Amino acid sequence: MHILQSLNEFEQFKAGAKPVIFEFTANWCPDCQFIDPFMPEVVEKYSDFQFVKVDRDQFIDLCIELDVIGIPSFVAYENDIELGRFVSKDRKTQEEIERFITGLK
Repeated sequence: MHILQSLNEFEQFKAGAKPVIFEFTANWCPDCQFIDPFMPEVVEKYSDFQFVKVDRDQFIDLCIELDVIGIPSFVAYENDIELGRFVSKDRKTQEEIERFITGLK
């Protein structure tokens, strides 16, 4: 999974022809740490998407702009169009994340 480095990079991924899922997270977040062990399996299973991890603390203005209040949260784009979002402050299971991704197709 790629780790977002800049807002310019965010815009490039967002506008890309390959669909991208941004995972908004923070290293202090216990619910984010809960999903970390199974996310590599999710990334491998849904290889038709790019996955980009976004540190909420590093990109707080982006989170505000996108209305990403709770973490972990996911927002998907393709060709600069939002495909869907799974945004809440609740803990997410692997099954819920996979259901969200499957619903994007």
